[in-house]
Amino acid sequence: MALITSESKHYTVGSTRPPKKDNNLRLYSMSFCPFAERARLVLLAKKLPHEIVNINLKEKPEWYFQLHPEGKVPALDTGSKLIVESLDICDYLDETYQEPRLYPSDAQAKAHDKELVKKFDKIIQHYVALIRKSSSKSLSEHASELLELLEEYENELGYRGPFFGGKQPGMVDYMIWPWAERAEVVDLVHEQKIPIPEDKIPRIKAWCQSMRKVDVIKATAASAQRYYNIMQPYLTGSKVDFDSF
Repeated sequence: MALITSESKHYTVGSTRPPKKDNNLRLYSMSFCPFAERARLVLLAKKLPHEIVNINLKEKPEWYFQLHPEGKVPALDTGSKLIVESLDICDYLDETYQEPRLYPSDAQAKAHDKELVKKFDKIIQHYVALIRKSSSKSLSEHASELLELLEEYENELGYRGPFFGGKQPGMVDYMIWPWAERAEVVDLVHEQKIPIPEDKIPRIKAWCQSMRKVDVIKATAASAQRYYNIMQPYLTGSKVDFDSF
C-alpha cells in the first residue's frame, strides 16, 4: 500500500494547523465522509505517498477556512495549489499520476465512465433522504426508484466483468463504492431492510463482494454499524467527538 502519514485525531476549533511534511500530497479529510473516501481510495490505488489531516466538520478549525472558505472536505494540497471537490481531486490525480490509469485511455469510454459517475448522484440523493428520514416516500417507493436507477449499472457489469473497470477496479468503482459500503446504514436507520427482492441486481451484489476483497477497499473499510453510530449525533446536531468512533 501507499506510504501514508495520518493523524487519527480530527483538528477542531482552537487547534493549530499542522506543518506539512516533506513533499507529500496532503488530503484534508474526515474519517467518515464518503466524498473524502473517494479521494482516499484513489490515492491508495495509485500508491501515492500522502498525508491525511482530518477535520472536525462540526467544529472546524479557524485556520482551515483560510484554505477552503466553505470549510468543506475533501481538499487536496498538491504543494502548488489546493483542489476541492471529490471528483475534481480524483480527476486531477488520474491525469497527473497515470499509473495505474483508473479511467479508460479511450476518450469515448472515459466520457461514458464519467457519465456513469455523474448519474450516480441520483442514487446518492436517495441515500441522503433515507438516512435523514426527510422523504415523504415510503421505503417501497424508494426501493422501486433505486432499482430503476441501478439497472444501468447492473447491465454495465454484464459486459465489463467483475468490476466496472474490468478485471480490476477503475474510477467508476472507487467513485460509487463509499455509498455501496454504507447501504446497510439505511436498514439500521429504518430498523428494517429496504425491500429490494433477493433476485434483483445479482451482478451488483457480486460486485460488492468482490470489492470487499480488494486491498485498497480493506484499507479504508468500516462497518455499517460504525457509520450508523457516528451518524446519529452528527445528524441530530449534537456535539460530535469524531475521535471516539
